[in-house]
Amino acid sequence: MAQADFPVNQAEIKDDLYAAVNGAWVKQATIPGDHSSVGGFMDLVDGIEKTLMHDSAALADGTLPANTPELQEYVKFYQLAMDFKRRDQDGATPLQPRLDQIEKLTDYADLNDHLADWILNGFPAPLDFDIDADMKNAQVNALFAGSPSLFLPDKTYYEDDNPAYDQLMPIFTKMSEQLLTLVGYSADQAQKLVADAKDFDAQIAPHVKSAEEAADISKTYNPYTTDELAASTSALDLKQAVKGLVGAVPEKIIVTEPEFFKHLNDLLTPDNFAKFKAWMLVKTVNGLAGTLSEEFRQVGGQFSRALSGKKEAAKPEKAAFYLASETFKHVVGDYYGKKYFGPKAKADVHHMVEKMIGIYEQRLANNEWLGDDTKQMAIKKLKSLGIQVGYPDQLDPIYQQFHVDEAAGLLPNLLHFDYLETKETFSKWNQPVEREKWEMSANTVNAYYHPFKNIIVFPAAILQAPFYGLEQSASANYGGIGSVIAHEISHAFDNNGSLFDEFGNMNNWWTKADHEHFEELAQQMIAEFDGLPYAGGKVNGKLTVSENIADAGGLSCAEAATKEEADADLYEFFTNWARIWRMKATPEYQNLLLTVDVHAPGPLRATVQVKNLDDFYTTFNVQPGDGMYLEPDKRVQIW
Repeated sequence: MAQADFPVNQAEIKDDLYAAVNGAWVKQATIPGDHSSVGGFMDLVDGIEKTLMHDSAALADGTLPANTPELQEYVKFYQLAMDFKRRDQDGATPLQPRLDQIEKLTDYADLNDHLADWILNGFPAPLDFDIDADMKNAQVNALFAGSPSLFLPDKTYYEDDNPAYDQLMPIFTKMSEQLLTLVGYSADQAQKLVADAKDFDAQIAPHVKSAEEAADISKTYNPYTTDELAASTSALDLKQAVKGLVGAVPEKIIVTEPEFFKHLNDLLTPDNFAKFKAWMLVKTVNGLAGTLSEEFRQVGGQFSRALSGKKEAAKPEKAAFYLASETFKHVVGDYYGKKYFGPKAKADVHHMVEKMIGIYEQRLANNEWLGDDTKQMAIKKLKSLGIQVGYPDQLDPIYQQFHVDEAAGLLPNLLHFDYLETKETFSKWNQPVEREKWEMSANTVNAYYHPFKNIIVFPAAILQAPFYGLEQSASANYGGIGSVIAHEISHAFDNNGSLFDEFGNMNNWWTKADHEHFEELAQQMIAEFDGLPYAGGKVNGKLTVSENIADAGGLSCAEAATKEEADADLYEFFTNWARIWRMKATPEYQNLLLTVDVHAPGPLRATVQVKNLDDFYTTFNVQPGDGMYLEPDKRVQIW
């Protein structure tokens, strides 16, 4: 049944917009065993998956032509991923050389000789490096340093009063022990290795940022000299490692988690070396299990399935498709975008984005609480906003280096391609930022704003019903993709995006009075969501504030655009807004999202934001005493 085919419960609309629009759908929706959710976004993912799985098989058997060299290499890699007989016969053999390299490590000095090369080759490391635009000089790429990921999704899972640790860590433990026995360790060896790895992981946890803390971009800019970073540990020569990665000694490295580096020396002690090695082994086996035999894949997915509430693993064919398509993500995205979206739709949506920017400019110009100086800077930033729609104009040249060695098998090819991408990434240090470079592939159902580049990106995959469709009314399209477009524009002016100027530099362009007023409004948005009950837990207003500000701005701006249409229908606008957020999810997945997702839960995004708009009340005749009523003085209106 199509998204819009479900009737709206008119009697319920004043008390719960989400339930009124989506209640009939929720009652009949079922979550497939290999899913953690179904709904607006996920239904689009499923549709694209079905299309591209069909086409990948047709490309592989020659029914469809692979018209570019890059697509031909994707087909070869896809065929390796689909060769389940070979993968089962090979078992753990493709992984053994990497495990042997880790096993041969004798001490930290030994690791020093390999560290840069191992980081380039994707080995687990006790710290993380990356390249991105310098937040204070956004035209040039800088080196960033941060912490490694934990075994559990967030540091809050490790807190004494969090029952999730006792629920999840035993599953992680059992899975990791099983994987280690599959690669040849005895049961006793596996048990000892996992215990040591968990000990090392637990020592990391107190010193890394939680999702809530990481959501504050302003605290991620902590410039160190290379010598200052190197002084954080005596066990490793980080200066030598950095030089090996970028070919020079940077004057500045941006540290995102200074607290972690304050404790790095305490972590990398001689007594901890065996535990660190065990941690590397566990991370390696867990991270690559899905590329090996079917037994490895089934065992290696136990923890993620428990975390998300999935009842079963994806079918081998689906898992193989995702492994291949994610490795060649922009090649597959380019194919999808050109075949199923095309230049005409690309131009049409680009025009729609430009129109929404124009509406936003009007709203900024008419804003009653911003001073003239801040308004001028905000409009200047808006006019500098880069727009990327559908798919990139040029395919990333990195894929010209992807040549499949069919004799080598799946994992060696995958590791080589990862190495090429990582090496390419570090070669960008101190080079001009490529503003046009896409991060998401065109077949990704999502959109984003990049504050360091001041760009908004709308991949082709999201540009379909219920978000956007020629068969939908203009008002419904504005409630869907219009609000999403304006949401991404609003990120330029949320509590994080507002810290950056039109060039993407972290630069305070606000007057003191305007910024103080904005902070007051942001606190109101935090308070509006903080503590709202959902799925047996509560929403974290601080974690979700940026997305909530963007939702509020997006919805308000899209509504203004709708009202300019000759046939404006706010009923269609508001009901399609509620429709795009429909979701049915497992309890485990809902709890995970409450902990780590910077977005509020879909049902709350649908119902809370509309309460802030006066037109919602007149459209549905919502009165005091109705469930959807919010007193005027509590309505939060920022943009």
